[in-house]
Amino acid sequence: MRSQILATALFLSTIGFSQSAIAGNSEHLRQLLATKQCQNCDLTGAGLVLADLSGANLSGANLAGANLSRANLTGADLRGANLSGASLFGVNLSSAKLNGASLMGADLRSTYLMNAQVSGVDFSTANLQGSVGIPLQAAKPEEFYAWGVAAAEKGSQQQAIEYFNQAIASKPDYAGAYLARAVSRYQLFDKQGAFQDAEVAGKFFTNQKNPDGLLTAQALMKEIQSPQTAQINPGKPSFMDFVSGLGSVLLQFFPF
Repeated sequence: MRSQILATALFLSTIGFSQSAIAGNSEHLRQLLATKQCQNCDLTGAGLVLADLSGANLSGANLAGANLSRANLTGADLRGANLSGASLFGVNLSSAKLNGASLMGADLRSTYLMNAQVSGVDFSTANLQGSVGIPLQAAKPEEFYAWGVAAAEKGSQQQAIEYFNQAIASKPDYAGAYLARAVSRYQLFDKQGAFQDAEVAGKFFTNQKNPDGLLTAQALMKEIQSPQTAQINPGKPSFMDFVSGLGSVLLQFFPF
């Protein structure tokens, strides 16, 4: 009987503790939504889907595990905020201040990061696939390249080109990225741009003593100049099917 009483007391005290913890977080949440001012707030695991937090002051806030999917954080101050494991899918972070924020394991897919301040931010464990305006320092050239290939295979050639642009900006002699961008431009009927990219890729392959790459670039240039080019529909054949059609040599430049 005594053990049952102790167990009941422990259970009730646990509930009381949980409720007070939730109440504290709820107060911070109400403060944020009412004033957009919540510096150093505890918003752990908060549900903020589609919230309008443009210009909000969340510097130093704890947003670990929070769900901010599709929220508007344009110009928000998130300096030093803890966003570890947070869902930021589709969030607008344009011009946001993220300096020193923790994004370990954060989901940043399809986010907008144009003009965001990201000094001191480690993106190495964050998922940035599909994001727009990713700062060059946020990813390796090979990552931009891989995202470009993934976008191209889905038929999003323009987005793929943007990723290849970033890969090239980060690594100017990235022959494979020029070659991949040439394929995407070719599928968008930009024959001149595609040919120029393939030509540049060929020059880099020559300088890098990669004869197989050079032959592949030349094969692509020949294909671009072929009369059959005008008969190809955008996105057909698929990016990878078209790559395979040029020869297995080209596949070594595309990660799987």
